[in-house]
Amino acid sequence: MLNNIQLIEIPKIADPRGNLAVIEKDILPYAVKRVYYLYDVPSDAYRGGHAHKDQQEFLIALSGSFEVVLDDGSSKERVMLNKPNKGLLIGTGIWRELENFSSGAVCLVLASDVYMESDYIREYAEFLLTKGT
Repeated sequence: MLNNIQLIEIPKIADPRGNLAVIEKDILPYAVKRVYYLYDVPSDAYRGGHAHKDQQEFLIALSGSFEVVLDDGSSKERVMLNKPNKGLLIGTGIWRELENFSSGAVCLVLASDVYMESDYIREYAEFLLTKGT
């Protein structure tokens, strides 16, 4: 697995009436400052296509599934997210693309900071320059 990413099991309270997943305390290494979600993404579309300089993000497939393609500038990895009690923590300096969304997929993102355009690296060539490649 690439450095600066981590699959995290979200604590689950099992109940015959339905499960409850809880994100609190030290599950994430940061305080959540922004929450957003992606939905109704066509199966042939992709989202992401950027890296962050300082912001960290935690992605969860609340419903359905999608793949996250991660790139640290020297190697790539694909992670399938398809369980609402497992999330992907993406640290700084990782290029990410989300693709292969299933019908009805919902991607929840818990971010370490508010939206700041200056924190985004949106051009892959620029991203590689920051990695020295």
